[in-house]
Amino acid sequence: MTDTALPYGTPDTPRLAVRGEARLEVDPEIARIAVTVTARGTDRTTALTDLTRRNEQALTLLKTYGDALEKLETGAFSLTPQLTDKGRHERIRAYHGRVTHTATLNDFTALGELTTRLADLDLTRVDGPWWALRPDSPAHRAARTQAVHEAVQRAREYAEAVGARLDALLEIADLGADTAAPTAGPALRSAPGYGAPAQEAAPALDLEPQRQTVHASVNARLTMTRPTL
Repeated sequence: MTDTALPYGTPDTPRLAVRGEARLEVDPEIARIAVTVTARGTDRTTALTDLTRRNEQALTLLKTYGDALEKLETGAFSLTPQLTDKGRHERIRAYHGRVTHTATLNDFTALGELTTRLADLDLTRVDGPWWALRPDSPAHRAARTQAVHEAVQRAREYAEAVGARLDALLEIADLGADTAAPTAGPALRSAPGYGAPAQEAAPALDLEPQRQTVHASVNARLTMTRPTL
């Protein structure tokens, strides 16, 4: 009959199963804002023309921020007819156009200025910011490393409590490491500029970056020398 190790170790090589966790508070690396440009017209051509012009203004402004603008992506576009409320026939009262962009910035000083300048444009809405870390942020590695160290230290303390020492590492099971969900800021809407008098540029918003929580946890299984009981 072949000797097989017991699933929980043997008296000479007991097995330890421990868990290690780490939770770090770090500064965000990027911030995202959503920019929604809208237009309304009594006919399709007017709505599209106004939407195209306002969209170009928003994109031009965004692109002037150079390296501070890490990524710019266009999301949904829509042009929706609005029907009259009364009458038996389907009559179109107006057309509503909308296009949304997502901008990722790495310069938070520029972010405060950009948000107010965008919100100052006609029929333009700004949502955010959403603070975040990059997927390859060193903070994720630091949290995982700390979680492993904590698991090994906990196992060492258990072994020492029974007069033994750690002998071998059998397994490390990664339970995942992730950041807290980004928190949205307020939405900023600009008022329509139908013949409105020129105004001074709005001052830049003073934005305080929200620190990010990075969490990691692992399960570790180790063996230790024979305890002294």
